[in-house]
Amino acid sequence: MAKVKIFVTLRESVLDPQGSAVQGSLAKMGYNEVTDVRIGKYLEVQIGDTERNIDELVKEMCEKLLTNTVIEDYRYEVEEAN
Repeated sequence: MAKVKIFVTLRESVLDPQGSAVQGSLAKMGYNEVTDVRIGKYLEVQIGDTERNIDELVKEMCEKLLTNTVIEDYRYEVEEAN
């Protein structure tokens, strides 16, 4: 069994209005050191025993459903689940 942590972010070339709004709010609160904020998604997926290659399985899931590969990038970490 494996636990996969998937991190999804907008590509650098894509505007992030939600991140800009958060950055603006932080500046109004006095956090002027913050120069940029990007908002993303975090997913945890438990994968049971499988004959398939975990990396290929995760890539397939991300590219078919979990991300919009036109505007988002993703990375993931695989851990052994207890």
